[in-house]
Amino acid sequence: MLKSQMFFRRIDAVNYLEYFLVSAIAAVLIIRLFLELTGYPQVGGDTLHIAHMLWGGLFMLVALFLLFSFIGRVIENISAIIGGIGFGTFIDEIGKFVTQDNDYFFQPSVALIYLVFILIYLVIRAIHRKSEYSPQEYLLNALREIEELAINDLDIEEKKRAIDYLDRSGFQAPLANSMKKVLLETTVRSIPPDNLYQNTKAYIRSAYQKIAVLPAFKYVIIAFFLFKFITQFLFIIILIFFKGAGWEKILNLQIFQDLIDKSGRLSFVEGAEILSASISGVFTFLGIWLLPKSRIRAYRMFERSILISIFVTQVFVFYKEQFGALVGLILNIFILLGVQFMISREHKTNPPVKS
Repeated sequence: MLKSQMFFRRIDAVNYLEYFLVSAIAAVLIIRLFLELTGYPQVGGDTLHIAHMLWGGLFMLVALFLLFSFIGRVIENISAIIGGIGFGTFIDEIGKFVTQDNDYFFQPSVALIYLVFILIYLVIRAIHRKSEYSPQEYLLNALREIEELAINDLDIEEKKRAIDYLDRSGFQAPLANSMKKVLLETTVRSIPPDNLYQNTKAYIRSAYQKIAVLPAFKYVIIAFFLFKFITQFLFIIILIFFKGAGWEKILNLQIFQDLIDKSGRLSFVEGAEILSASISGVFTFLGIWLLPKSRIRAYRMFERSILISIFVTQVFVFYKEQFGALVGLILNIFILLGVQFMISREHKTNPPVKS
């Protein structure tokens, strides 16, 4: 007998959350950079002031409209990105609404933005913290995979995932047996020879499988993430302690005394930069330590390290170096996509053992 419940979780909800938050962070940084470069223009002329939070509301409305109006994983991904852009555009003006004089440049606003993003992330993580989902949740998530069958877009991985969810549901619902029978009898979508996008995806997957088995692969991964951590940490140290000092002062032995003095009077933003980069480094070293034991667990640690860099470090770096933060954000997003791709590949080739 299936127990009754009101809320049913999406197994892949965390992926949408990450798209949402990365888009929101990118929106905040790009807006601030654009305003800095253009001298903070005012839209609306001498009479009106059209705050960009209104554009944020419009983007969020578009995201909701897409979700309410259309079906499919592609629409959900697009909505998560558009909604994230809208939310980032909206929350960027938080300084105006927590101060009596509508101060957009209110310094603690960066901390407030940071807290909002982290709270959203923690809430979703808490909702999906349980490793086991209910039979109904597995069944409903299998149905979501089968949506692709209705539009003739079901690929082999989606088929395997749907069957796995049905197996995990325990077949306690009569529908589950019928769904599995249909899936087993279904021929999945083949990749058309002239479909460049699908062929590229297939080529990348095949290339990864060949490269990942090479003995030197893990050493390349270790070297890459060590290099990433060292360069990011050095960038922050230079930004905080050496920017504007000049070569004469840097080469002078007095610089060490200045560093000691400066370290005792760091601002909130500077302290947050160093702390977040250090925490990101901890996850990097955990990933390196776990890599010989479990690639999936190691990649998860690398993923968390990158997410900390995106959600926390880059936000604070922006207030010191807009261009550096934007470049760092773009690089981190590409690295995050690469790590998530490797996680998905490892799940396909080395799935977790069912309890």
